[in-house]
Amino acid sequence: MQPLTRRDFLQRSLASAAVAGLAPAALAAGSQRKPAKTVRLGGPVFDAPADPEALARVHREWGYAAAYCPNVSLQDATGLKAVREAFARHNVVIAEVGRWVNLLDADPQKRAANLRTVTEGLALAEEVGALCCVDIAGSFNEQVWYGPHPDNLSPRFFDAAVENARRIIDAVKPRRAKFAYEMMGWALPDSPDAYLKMIRAVDRKAFAVHLDPCNLINSPARFYRNTELLHECFDKLGRWIVSCHAKDLAWEIEMNVHFREVIPGRGKLDYTTYLRRLAALPHQPPLMLEHLAGAAEYRQGAAYLREAGRTAGVSFA
Repeated sequence: MQPLTRRDFLQRSLASAAVAGLAPAALAAGSQRKPAKTVRLGGPVFDAPADPEALARVHREWGYAAAYCPNVSLQDATGLKAVREAFARHNVVIAEVGRWVNLLDADPQKRAANLRTVTEGLALAEEVGALCCVDIAGSFNEQVWYGPHPDNLSPRFFDAAVENARRIIDAVKPRRAKFAYEMMGWALPDSPDAYLKMIRAVDRKAFAVHLDPCNLINSPARFYRNTELLHECFDKLGRWIVSCHAKDLAWEIEMNVHFREVIPGRGKLDYTTYLRRLAALPHQPPLMLEHLAGAAEYRQGAAYLREAGRTAGVSFA
């Protein structure tokens, strides 16, 4: 009998993703390296070439040292190797594999399919050299897959999110890549303390933190005190943070509270604090621009972040 390759093992393990939970592991430990004092900025590129070498080079032309995972199949061993080597050659870290599906869908068949999708995403992250696979924990909302629902803050939601994280990680058993939930304003984990509780409950070394502070700003208090919120996130979760999102938040005055995502620099997020705390992490999680309208807005956002970095004494890799 021939021994299994790492890729064969990953692909075979996906079949058991929806049914098995295996051995627990210890919580992640922080890196012992000295603080990097630099930030790896990344984001999407437009009119992207299919060739991995050219694609990695285009990221550098945009001034990026991090990237979203390119479109490559888990079954394409040659393509995975080409992407992994090209991006390493150009010193562009693949920050994350996004798998934006509802892990708590009300339809059992859809829920099982979504679990397989995210499990395959973590396996892809492991094979392509990405830092993490990320999704939200899900929602019980039956109309909008990521929408609000009263039970999204319940013990039932928490337990289901913990079980899903364990199943995904245990199916893949990644050696390098992490699995993370993106925090949301109306679903767990919705605060640093909620995420810390989830880390302890999942109890897997491969479970990490994806930080999007704008998602956590769900009240006037958090909007006005977002500096305190940022410090709390880094104080409590810093060693587990594996990737971050960059955008901004503006308060549009209406008869009720209404926050809107905007280009970095056009809102009120304290980027001086955000960049300084991120740059101080020794393991250098990337900062990924997202949710902007097109190439021009991404360039504006990147330009603002670089200027904010100069003001904060932070450089970009």
